[in-house]
Amino acid sequence: MIRNISVGIDVGSMTTRVVVGEFIKGEKNPKIIGVGESTTEGVRHGYVINGTLAATSIKKAVLQAEETSGIKIKRAFVSLSGTTLRGEISSGGTIVSKADGEVTSIDINKALQDCEDNLSGLSTGNKKIIHTYPLSFRLDGKEVLGRLEGMRGTKLEAKAIFVTYSVVHLEDLLGAIAEAGVETISVIASPISLSDITLSEKQKIVGVALVDIGDQTTSLSVFENGLLVSTCTFSIGSSDITNDIALGFKIPLQKAESLKLGSLSAQAGITPEYSKKKLDEIIEARLSDIFELIENNLKKIKRSELLPAGIVWVGGGSNTPLLPELSRSILKLPSVLGTTEIFGNAKTKLRDSSWFTVLGLLTAGKENGGYSGSSLRNLFKDLKNSIKSSLKQLMP
Repeated sequence: MIRNISVGIDVGSMTTRVVVGEFIKGEKNPKIIGVGESTTEGVRHGYVINGTLAATSIKKAVLQAEETSGIKIKRAFVSLSGTTLRGEISSGGTIVSKADGEVTSIDINKALQDCEDNLSGLSTGNKKIIHTYPLSFRLDGKEVLGRLEGMRGTKLEAKAIFVTYSVVHLEDLLGAIAEAGVETISVIASPISLSDITLSEKQKIVGVALVDIGDQTTSLSVFENGLLVSTCTFSIGSSDITNDIALGFKIPLQKAESLKLGSLSAQAGITPEYSKKKLDEIIEARLSDIFELIENNLKKIKRSELLPAGIVWVGGGSNTPLLPELSRSILKLPSVLGTTEIFGNAKTKLRDSSWFTVLGLLTAGKENGGYSGSSLRNLFKDLKNSIKSSLKQLMP
């Protein structure tokens, strides 16, 4: 009997994580049968700077996942993150092709293709489209809600968001994955995999921001009306807070990390040498930098203080004390730490939101045939020409 296995790989700037899940007939969510992790080397701000070191890190995590699962890992879904991951909005249109003016899927695809053709920077070949999400359609100048096919008109206009990534960074990542002995089934932007298991449909409909604080980067993704409407990545992360603490108290990085997470104070109490007031000031100063970047981007898309579901914080940096409280105070929005009830139990390390990205990759396996089935439409043909744009006809 063929087992329906799905494997996810998340190569973070600090940690590489691998999860193996098995989909069992009758069960909605996969059973986690194997995990692996290793310290990442050769990666900076989410992109590969040394392929050999990165491949070694990936291989270590893969071997650990193989040992715990008893599965030989040959193929996997891979997450994309880093400073070159961003969302770009573009508009386009087409003349309805049928003589009677009936809109068909061909017209919708042509309008979305025109959006893609109008996207700046693609002609240089420096970036690749990873995902395409239609945001709205207009037929003869009037917005169309719901099903578009079958309506009649002359001119169809579309607006879509394209999640793009650096071609060079993509090739380097896929090269490292291949060098580690694993074939990439498909890549999925980390905000997408995160949102699948962290956000509810209601949150996505009313408006919510998902912020992932990693070691060296922070990503902001905004959802509204059930759709991704904005995503961007900043070159700042939780390691910047650790570095500030190390400099402020003149202590080693390891001790600074413990202070940041509150573990040192919990064990021995904050001493005069490490005053809580000074520690809070250091943490607040760096978090304020992150909040400022978030606020500026929310203003840019006209969503500042206008997201009813507020901000959901995930990633290793979300464990920093003061985060939700400061967020509510400065950003003037509801603020909560992200959780998921889909995988694991209360005692497992998979409850830590730093694992949510790789866990979210597994759902792609179920939706698209899994480890032993068919791959996604943006299946990789090779490392140089890897991604085929997938057009998802998501009606507003």
